Amino acid sequence: MVSENKTVAILVGHEFEDIEMEYCLLQLSHQGADVQLVPINAGFNAHEGSDQEPVRGRFGTPAPPIILQEGVHYTVADLEELDAESIDCILFPGGFSPDHLRSVSEVIELTKEIFEAGKLVAAICHGPWILVEADLIEDREVCGVQEIHTDLANAGATVKDTGTVRDGNIVTGRRPDNLPEFCETIADALESEEVTQATDD
Repeated sequence: MVSENKTVAILVGHEFEDIEMEYCLLQLSHQGADVQLVPINAGFNAHEGSDQEPVRGRFGTPAPPIILQEGVHYTVADLEELDAESIDCILFPGGFSPDHLRSVSEVIELTKEIFEAGKLVAAICHGPWILVEADLIEDREVCGVQEIHTDLANAGATVKDTGTVRDGNIVTGRRPDNLPEFCETIADALESEEVTQATDD
């Protein structure tokens, strides 16, 4: 179980990978984390009035999800409300969402602040694109879906074709099939008294 009711912020833009958002939300909540879901109106389906239509996954799941009652497993937060001090882990599901979110400067700055504070940064599937944009993976071991391996390597990372990799305060996952071990690795890291960054050799 996650100790001390740690806070996990899950950030999603339009066309996120539905199961990766839902599984992480439910599993980390089950593990005892205080999960904050942060829908961000960014992507091809974004429109001027973000209140008009919800942020949706690739397969139509809205964020927040209709069938999961807010306040039971999660709360909804706005990006503007987040600060690095109150977040223990920032998490990025895959799909097309990371490609949209990496153009949102506030997302990248928050990710850097959380990383630099020694807090956990987690991303699965296409999610590590955010880590590339934030310049966090040079000389780190990471994994991700095969289609972004070249991008990860070009950013200076050592790419592992494994389900989950933890390198210091970065946790990456390969694809939806690896969600159980991805979430377990996050929970184990949060259970530790302190998440520390990997040190250079």
